[in-house]
Amino acid sequence: KEVVPKRMKTIEAAIEAKDFESFGMVTMMDSNQFHATCLDTYPPIFYMNDVSRSVIQMVHKYNEWAGEIRAAYTFDAGPNAVLYTLDKHIVELLALVLKYYPAQSQDLVGDYVNNEVLSKEALKFELDSSLTEAIEKTGRVHEYGDVKMVYCTKGGPGPMTLDASSEIFDFKIE
Repeated sequence: KEVVPKRMKTIEAAIEAKDFESFGMVTMMDSNQFHATCLDTYPPIFYMNDVSRSVIQMVHKYNEWAGEIRAAYTFDAGPNAVLYTLDKHIVELLALVLKYYPAQSQDLVGDYVNNEVLSKEALKFELDSSLTEAIEKTGRVHEYGDVKMVYCTKGGPGPMTLDASSEIFDFKIE
C-alpha cells in the first residue's frame, strides 16, 4: 500500500528530471525487494542464480569505483539481468561485461553481442586497473557460457498505434 505508490512517484520524477542516479537506485532497490519477497515465500522461489548475483556484485563495485551510479540492474522473474546506463558509459560497461562474462573467443563476439560496432569499441576499451582490481575482489571467475547473449538496446519512442500493414499475425475472429 505504501511502498509501490511512493516508488512509482520517485521513479517517474527521476525519469522526468533525467536523474539517472535516482532512477538507478530505485530500480535496483525494487528488483532486490521483489527477489527478497520471492525468497520469503514458503516454499521459497529462487529466480536468480549465482551468475545473477555476480552481476549485482559487479554493478555495485562499478558504481562504488565511479563514485556515482553509472549502471543499474533489474531482474524479472528469472536469472537474466537487464542493465541500464547512460550513453556516455555504455562502452565502458560493455567492456566490463565482456571481461567478466566473456564470449568463447573474440572472433565470436559478433554472435555474442547483438551490436557489432559497440562490441568492437568495447573490446578496444581499456578498463581502469583499479576498477578491474575492485571487481576481481568479488571472486568472479571468468567462465565461458555463463551468459549466453548480450543485447544492447536503447529506449524507443514509447507506445505507438500501428496500422494494419504492421501486423505480425493475421487474426481471424469467427
